[in-house]
Amino acid sequence: MMPDARPVGGPILTRPFRVLLALFSIAAVLIVFRLATGLGRITAMNDGYPWGLWIAFDVVTGTALACGGYAVALLVYVLNKGRYHPLVRPAVLTSALGYTLAGVGVALDIGRWWNIWRVPLFVWRWNLNSVLLEVALCIMAYTFVLWIELSPAFLERAERTSVAWLKRVAARTRPMIEKALLWVIALGILLPTMHQSSLGALMLIAGPRLHPLWNTGWLPLLFLLSCTAMGYAVVVFEATLSSWLFRREPERRMLADLSQAIVPLGTAYVALRLLDIAGRGQLPALFAFDLYSVMTLVELALVVAAVGLLLGDARRQRLGNLFRAAMLFMLAGSVYRFDTYLVAFRPGAHWSYFPSVGEILVTVGLVAGELMAFVLIVKLFPILTLEKRHAAYHH
Repeated sequence: MMPDARPVGGPILTRPFRVLLALFSIAAVLIVFRLATGLGRITAMNDGYPWGLWIAFDVVTGTALACGGYAVALLVYVLNKGRYHPLVRPAVLTSALGYTLAGVGVALDIGRWWNIWRVPLFVWRWNLNSVLLEVALCIMAYTFVLWIELSPAFLERAERTSVAWLKRVAARTRPMIEKALLWVIALGILLPTMHQSSLGALMLIAGPRLHPLWNTGWLPLLFLLSCTAMGYAVVVFEATLSSWLFRREPERRMLADLSQAIVPLGTAYVALRLLDIAGRGQLPALFAFDLYSVMTLVELALVVAAVGLLLGDARRQRLGNLFRAAMLFMLAGSVYRFDTYLVAFRPGAHWSYFPSVGEILVTVGLVAGELMAFVLIVKLFPILTLEKRHAAYHH
């Protein structure tokens, strides 16, 4: 049996943590500057490219990389694979931080950011024909749901505190939340299914401005399929990396079994992608070896390589293979989404876009902040179930 989740412990202000803090501090200063002066002073976006790095990476790619909680919930609560339950909390934590980062990215990208609070409240002004509205509402709701799912971990820590009133509040609150978790989790499965597919549907609005290799009615399904596989890949990546960073022994069998889910999902993704391209008569475009062709071939090759590393139980027993396969699929899914929103989008020959230094620094700083929060939370709260190493550990 897996041990109960417990805080990892250890010092907080390590050298890597201080580096992350420095990067986050730079981003914080730039964010204040952007909010005070507007988008034009810090970004390279224009009328042809109204969405840039903050949407393509922080939101569209970031939320897919944050689908670990969604993917594990499907296994544990829908397919009743209870043996994966120890992976739920770290997966939900990764998702909560990723979706919070996406929310910050959306707020930064909105011109009148001070009006964002009106989106969920001004119901009478909703455009019910807007895909973007559905995406915004689902991301807001799902972020809230994820932190509720994670709240028992914080309450467990509060129950062990020496502060009497906090201990009493936590002891009364945790049972109520745990009783409601079934409905919270059900909502947590529905919401990503809706908005991840909608992120694909959103780019169909671009019409002929979207390159033919990406312009397909299968975009919603491809986005949903890729984010699910990316979710499993992120969980494997996070568990393997955590075991190395915190000097803990991972559950090899569990991670090997979990990685099996990537194989059929990755295979289905490549098959659907190629059948769609061939069915629409775009095979010549696939082998044109221009920028769009090369990006598509790289994306597909990364998926095939990831699947190849996971074929056979012997290969899946090697943590190095699991780690490399997870990275490859995360990269493949990220390339596909980034390409759909930026590279494959062609507003016209007179428009161009490349992220400004400010945009890049903000994105790097926000990712650094996410990593800081993850380290801080797993060290202070019962999230991970990794056992200490007692012997030499071979990768």
